[in-house]
Amino acid sequence: MDTANLTAFLAVAETASFSRAAELLHLTQPAISKRIASLEQQLNCRLFDRIGRHVGLTEAGLALQPRALQITH
Repeated sequence: MDTANLTAFLAVAETASFSRAAELLHLTQPAISKRIASLEQQLNCRLFDRIGRHVGLTEAGLALQPRALQITH
């Protein structure tokens, strides 16, 4: 598991937005999407529910969040 992917995950979880997370991390929105897709593929589960412009954590995302914080901090 790449810490850059976890950092992107935490930024999206915190901002509830892929574009705001990209701004926060000084990356492009497609780069954030790619990192989240990679993490979801590694874990074999969806981490976010994407409904229109709304982004929310799935149960798997909620479970990963405290572990990701421990790893990245």
